[in-house]
Amino acid sequence: MESIYKANEERYASMMYRRCGRSGILLPAVSLGLWHNFGSVDVFSNFSKIAYTAFDNGITHFDLANNYGPVYGSAEENFGRILKKGLGVYRDELLISTKAGYDMWPGPYGNWGSRKYLMASLDQSLKRMGLDYVDIFYSHRPDPETPIEETMGALADIVRQGKALYVGISNYNAEQTAKALAVLKEHRVPCLIHQARYSMFDRWTEPDLLPLLKEEGIGMIAFSPLAQGMLTNKYLHGIPENSRAARSTGHLQREQGTADKINQIRLLNELAAQRNQTLAEMALAWLLKDDRVTSVLIGASSVEQLLDNLKALRNTNFTADEQERIERILKM
Repeated sequence: MESIYKANEERYASMMYRRCGRSGILLPAVSLGLWHNFGSVDVFSNFSKIAYTAFDNGITHFDLANNYGPVYGSAEENFGRILKKGLGVYRDELLISTKAGYDMWPGPYGNWGSRKYLMASLDQSLKRMGLDYVDIFYSHRPDPETPIEETMGALADIVRQGKALYVGISNYNAEQTAKALAVLKEHRVPCLIHQARYSMFDRWTEPDLLPLLKEEGIGMIAFSPLAQGMLTNKYLHGIPENSRAARSTGHLQREQGTADKINQIRLLNELAAQRNQTLAEMALAWLLKDDRVTSVLIGASSVEQLLDNLKALRNTNFTADEQERIERILKM
């Protein structure tokens, strides 16, 4: 008979927690994303161990979206199964987020940012996970056709209905973010957090978005902090055939793996080794050196990979010389 999960009593001993903007919420410096590895095509015994190991090591934040899988919805269904297997006993110690905004079901009401889509999607998500509420519900992307007042108004009403404790936005640029925050303020429902793509290789957030979030007291969680695996040892010798970059269905494109990029990766890897870190550890630590970044969102295909990424927290300090060397490499 399968044993029921019981959490490690020392789970909070080594995790670093950071204030999420000007709110009462603390997030773990590393959060677990269920974008990959938790779908219907994956093995339950493997990804349940990943989830349990995450919580056993102080990762309290589990990040989902309606269409994570594949297939769509299966990551939420599987997370619901994990909760039922014992993790749900600790519900009040967990921070569970989900989102809606991308393609989810056929027809005109299963995508983007309408009130109808957001509300229906969250109801479906709660049912799949077996939850009464989520801690954070996000608008997953801005909708150019739907008024921002409708999208943000739906988020505010979702909080008032008790189906989410907080709201966030994802993939909004600085101008879109400013408009969204203004509408939420009118509804007296603050935006807790912004989820944006951010890594050493993708720094679009730095000029405008990060300063805005700091000024407004909004937390920031970085997704794709390892640039879809580019900031790991996987690409030191080019693009391996079994990698995401080589797969036509993957989110990486082969053009990203140019000779110049491979050279940057090797130079960064050499610097990481001098810091007694792997490239992945240093890449995560580099984001966390900035107090405007509340948490970095990692995926993991194995328990070992998860634990390796957590080693980044052992050293998130960079000397001025190290920062200058990194800047020089990234400008090559």
